[in-house]
Formats: sequence, structure tokens, C-alpha cells
Amino acid sequence: MIMLTDVGFDTDSVGWLLTQELIKSVLLGRFIDVGPALWVFIGVLGAFAVTRGITRFIRHRSASGVEASGPIKDITIGGVHIHHQVFGISLMFVSGLLLVTTTPQDALLDVLALLFGIGTGLAFDEFALWLHLDDVYWGRQGRKSIDAVAWVLVISASARSFVDLLQVFETSDDLGEFSWLLWSLVAITVIPAVICLLKGKIVTAALGILYQPIGIVGAFRLAKPHSWWDGHLYGADSRRRARSERRFGMEYTARWERFRDIVGGAPTEG
Repeated sequence: MIMLTDVGFDTDSVGWLLTQELIKSVLLGRFIDVGPALWVFIGVLGAFAVTRGITRFIRHRSASGVEASGPIKDITIGGVHIHHQVFGISLMFVSGLLLVTTTPQDALLDVLALLFGIGTGLAFDEFALWLHLDDVYWGRQGRKSIDAVAWVLVISASARSFVDLLQVFETSDDLGEFSWLLWSLVAITVIPAVICLLKGKIVTAALGILYQPIGIVGAFRLAKPHSWWDGHLYGADSRRRARSERRFGMEYTARWERFRDIVGGAPTEG
């Protein structure tokens, strides 16, 4: 074995140089892996610090009797105070879904995706609870949990199709002269979905991205009252507007209420 002293190196000097390099590397953060795990740490720390600062400011202003103004204030929708955990859990769902959707598939990813789906289902089944901060699971307000899960299912089902649409430009170059086939698919996917959105049919539009016939049928059916399509293309006294109001009237609402009863159980009154 060749020793450092045999080739003219002073082991003490080399040891000191290595020590200096080690200290320098530690101080400069060269051993920090700037990867996903670190970004999770930065996100948690940043969100906590900013949120705590904002909530403390709001609390101090309220205690001082100063009227709330400006962009920094509690968010209230329909008389319900929207706590920041609603945004946090929703953001975790969307970002997790995108991560699962865009990561190359393998067996481990399938297992993690299934666990992610189970966790999401458990969390959003209690959506009304963490929205109202009250145990309203069997109350009328608890119906919001069923609606939230329905939205999660629609978004989950159509997420992969949305990502595929965003990658059309890369794929079309590979098809060469047959790229018109891909653009035809995009047209029969996007155009009906946009029409459904203009007609106020958001769920139909999202599902139409996943399965085109749903969007195509929805595009030909009546628009919902007060939608963009209704306001701009149906006349005030038109037969279509009257048909739309009949179709999406009280019977339509009652039908969905019965469906919610079947899925989630009838709410406890009182």
C-alpha cells in the first residue's frame, strides 16, 4: 500500500486541507440536496410563517377595534368564514394529483397513487367539517361533503386528459403529415368542452375532456339559466330560455337532492 509520505505528501497538511474543505462545504451548503424534499420543507416553513404573520395582524387589528380593509382580511363566502386549511387541503390535493399524473408510471407509483386517493377520499368526506369547523356530517350543511367528493372525482378522472392536451405540441411534430389526426382529436375534445363551459355545465365539460361523447352531447343540449350562453344567445322571451328554466328548475334541484340522499343518507333535520 502506498503511503502519502512515500510520494512526498505531508499527511498533516493534507488532513488540514481536507478539514478546511469540509468546513467550507458545510458552511456553503454543498451537502444540501436541493430536491423535492427540501422544497416541501421550504413550503411548510414559508406557509406557516406567512400565515401566522397574517392571522396575528388580523387578530391585533380586530382587538384594536380598527375596521378591516385592504387585501389582508378574513375571507368569507356566502356568510361562511373560509379558514386557510380549506385552501391548504385543496392545494395538497391538486398538487398531489398533478405529481401522480405527470410522473412516469411504475408499480410503486400505482401503490402510492392508490394510497393518495384513499387519503383524499377520507379527507374530503369531512369537507363540511373542516369548512365550518363543526360536526355537521349528518346535517344539511354536511351535503357540501358529497358535492366536494363529486368535484374531486371529476377532477381526478379528467386530470390525465388535461395533461395530455398540454403535450399536444410535442406529439404533433412526431406524427408529421398525420398530425391532422391529433389536431382533429383536440378539436372534438376542446370545442365541445368550451361550449359546455359557456352553457354553465362545468362538470360535463370536465368529463368531456376524459370521454369526448359526453362533451359533444352536452354541447348540443340546453344551456343552464343565467349562463353566458343563456344571456347572450337565448332571447329574453325565447322558447329555449323557457325550456331551460323548466329543465333546470325545482324538479331538477329536487332530483339532485334525492340523489344526494341515496349517496350520503338523508340529513338530520333540526
